[in-house]
Amino acid sequence: MFGADDANIKIDRRQLLRGQIRNQLPPLRPPWAQTENSFVALCNRCDDCVNACEAGLLFRGSGGFPEIRFQSAGCDFCGDCLQACTTNALYAPVPAPSLAWRHRAVIADSCLSRNGIVCRSCAEACDSDAIRFQLQTGGRATPLLNLEHCNGCGECLAVCPNHSISLEIPEAQ
Repeated sequence: MFGADDANIKIDRRQLLRGQIRNQLPPLRPPWAQTENSFVALCNRCDDCVNACEAGLLFRGSGGFPEIRFQSAGCDFCGDCLQACTTNALYAPVPAPSLAWRHRAVIADSCLSRNGIVCRSCAEACDSDAIRFQLQTGGRATPLLNLEHCNGCGECLAVCPNHSISLEIPEAQ
């Protein structure tokens, strides 16, 4: 059964054929990926970027296109995937980590610390100091996220025991 929000769903052909009729975010592509439409048009699914990633973060995803997964580590923006790409699906005039992608961390309400359980693993893993904790009354601490410092590396995703952190593209201000 469809809800009121389902009236204006935009899905692609692959989603329709697989029965995935809910509006879904596009997969998380490697750093320096072009926009989703350009990336899919340019990528020839050769796996060069997947094989170049020594951290093993890239894998062959839906349709054979590369995706990134932060299960065991975050991206250090070494640029090996960028250098391996010969089709310009991954492109950067200057391979700076700040230009790798627009994705930034988002901390969900299911965060252990937000629910009174002591956990600061995300802040300990964050090299850019984008995540800090503010002490509250009663000894609790709440995570504070500074999006200007966040580079979307995914280190916080890899260490979050509750999977309460995701990467999303912030809406234009």
